[in-house]
Amino acid sequence: IRPRFGLIRGREFLKKDGYSFHVDEADAEACYQAMYDAYNRIFQRCGLRFKAVEADSGPIGGSFSHEFMVLADTGEDLLASCLACDYAANLEKAEVVPAAANPGPAAAAAAPEAVATPNVRTVEEVAAFLNVTPREIVKTLIYETEKEPVAVLIRGDHEVNEVKVKKLLGVMDLTLAGAGRVRELTGAEVGFAGPVGLNLPIYADQAVAALAAAVTGANKTDHHLVRVNPQRDINITQVADLRTVTAQDPCPHCGGCTKILRGIEVGHIFKLGIKYSQALKATFLDEAGQEQFIFMGCYGIGVSRIMAAAIEQGHDDQGMIFPMALAPFQVALIPISLNDAATREKALSLHAAMEEAGLEVLFDDRDERPGVKFKDCDLLGIPLRVVVGPKTLAAGNAEVRQRRTGETIMAPLEELLPYLQDRIRQEMNEKAEI
Repeated sequence: IRPRFGLIRGREFLKKDGYSFHVDEADAEACYQAMYDAYNRIFQRCGLRFKAVEADSGPIGGSFSHEFMVLADTGEDLLASCLACDYAANLEKAEVVPAAANPGPAAAAAAPEAVATPNVRTVEEVAAFLNVTPREIVKTLIYETEKEPVAVLIRGDHEVNEVKVKKLLGVMDLTLAGAGRVRELTGAEVGFAGPVGLNLPIYADQAVAALAAAVTGANKTDHHLVRVNPQRDINITQVADLRTVTAQDPCPHCGGCTKILRGIEVGHIFKLGIKYSQALKATFLDEAGQEQFIFMGCYGIGVSRIMAAAIEQGHDDQGMIFPMALAPFQVALIPISLNDAATREKALSLHAAMEEAGLEVLFDDRDERPGVKFKDCDLLGIPLRVVVGPKTLAAGNAEVRQRRTGETIMAPLEELLPYLQDRIRQEMNEKAEI
């Protein structure tokens, strides 16, 4: 187990996989929607705070996919979520609204000029040295692919999204070129590469193309160019959305505010189309006797990850706080003073009644102090704790405590079972607030 991620990266990984096969795209789409709805119901029933997000299909491929992300500060994945509408996407997939063209100052009409920037390499250093903002700087990133080296242009205050670059180029391998290779391709050390006059395919993010006057590397060590107009001065191969979304970006669907969240992936569904049936020549004869490729879908849930994610989302200093549907037991019945015959008899009677009513009960009849039993109950995250002892029984009550809220009540013994059943039913039907 990797200690940093606790149960998230355990040695064991239990998964549910499903596949569907269809005669046409419409049938496949209907099944995909049914699975999407079913997965939403499953995670709602599990009592998790989650989001279904548009996702990159990765090496599995296909035309479209959704990930189901349990929201947690310790999540390994980042997602962009609109605060005004239902749009949400994995940060690898999230779309950026095209930047408006910036007419810029009159100086944009002037030709680029090389200026000395001795040992000034990073965006922050260049911005301070030339008294400009990072958004006026263009980063030139040289990448190696299995096809050819390319240059990718990103604004200084943005980060490149390599998943988007791979998809645009249609490549599997994308790695930043080493210092020697950068020197070979640009004639300059790392930090001074630039797009003007560069003899490479150049792919510019749309925010770069919208600039009127930018600062770039000069392809000469210790020098940068100022007043570069990307559309005029750079031989751009293609302009595209190549950067990672930020919280400052508007929603691509409604223009609302974007929030960046962390999540733990617990499910992923894919529209595979005919990618695999074509490769495997998996066909069927339609009603007209014509051979057709099978349309496919793929659907997976990380079963063990659901438990890990629930713990990441629900815990405190005392231990786990399980949702009712995932808890190992719904109720912990803890008798105090088992040596007292009346207490023991009533505890056994309550236990039998609870089990007969279908409740999942842990009967803690260990020879331990009450404090130890209470601590263990909290540690296990059991949602409801029922305590009976000579004092409570003398008053005709049982003490009931909710693990999540810490709320404690005294329930009359004759009302205890209906109260527990109602509480369990409510928690099972509650939808976690996002």
